[in-house]
Amino acid sequence: MIFFKLQRVFFYLMIISCLFILNSCGNSDKKIQADAKPAAPPPPPRVDGYIVKTAPVSEDLELPGTIMANESTEIHPEISGRLTYLNTTEGKPVSKGAMIAKIYDGDLTAQLNKLNLQARVAEQTAKRYNELLKIDGVSRQEYDMQVLNISNIKADMAIVRSNIMRTEIRAPFSGTLGLKMMSPGAYVTPQTILTSIRQNSELKIDFTLPEKYASKMTTGQLIDFTTEGNPKKYTAKVIATEMSISADSRSLHVRALVIQKDNTLLPGSFVKVQTKFDPDPAAISIPTQAIIAEARGKKVIVYRSGKVSFDEVQTGIRDSSMVQITAGLKAGDTIITTGIMSMKPGGTVVLGTVK
Repeated sequence: MIFFKLQRVFFYLMIISCLFILNSCGNSDKKIQADAKPAAPPPPPRVDGYIVKTAPVSEDLELPGTIMANESTEIHPEISGRLTYLNTTEGKPVSKGAMIAKIYDGDLTAQLNKLNLQARVAEQTAKRYNELLKIDGVSRQEYDMQVLNISNIKADMAIVRSNIMRTEIRAPFSGTLGLKMMSPGAYVTPQTILTSIRQNSELKIDFTLPEKYASKMTTGQLIDFTTEGNPKKYTAKVIATEMSISADSRSLHVRALVIQKDNTLLPGSFVKVQTKFDPDPAAISIPTQAIIAEARGKKVIVYRSGKVSFDEVQTGIRDSSMVQITAGLKAGDTIITTGIMSMKPGGTVVLGTVK
């Protein structure tokens, strides 16, 4: 009995001890919380800035182009037939009108001879009818029918002569012949390519200019160009531009005439065209690292009275370190050039180095 009472007393003492310990811990935590002070906010970041200023910028472009012959065409026959003559020495210069090829015309020649004979007989008959008409041996109508017959025969002769001329393939202009594609004796049609001819005495360059620069390109303007594997710089003069901007590429087709005479320049060669435009004296350029590229445009961070603002801009030409700003900034604005990725709109900064 006494043993059970001692156990109960011991049990109550243990409960009281636990409660005392818990109460002491609670008071300690409250004291620690009371002694704790709120943390101070972090200082604003220190960044570098750049003061926007104007400076002349030359908008010279390098564009791809192609050398073109002054005149160039493929040589096709006008009619179908068998080649009886082919004078196409590859690479040989020819003069305008020179015979290049001939198609068999024996049937046409025979037809022309027949008409010639009919014309002579008709003219003799008409002459006799004219003598008979003077003595009323024939009527005026009979005589007129003979004259009409002569006119019809001569018209048929003109048609045959025209067909004979179509069997002769002649050079359309003075130039140099290309590779021979057929041989004498072959049957050809108007779709057959016999050879090609190019006039390389004058060369042209064709290239396209972006739409934004179309108004700056004028007839008579000089451009420079180079070819692949040749460090020599050549000059060409703009002779014409297309009448409208291409809706597909949003560019202007330009043609220029090569000034120098150089046999190393070949039609079809790729060239790099360097355009020359008057510099913009009040252009704005900023460091390239200040540009923030986004899906819908480009932005820069502008410093205003200790705060930052994300402003949208439009860019122009650029080089390795600077980019032209065509809209969105003005001279005197201060932009942030360092710590860009950690900033948020409306944030506070401290300017360090300002250029």
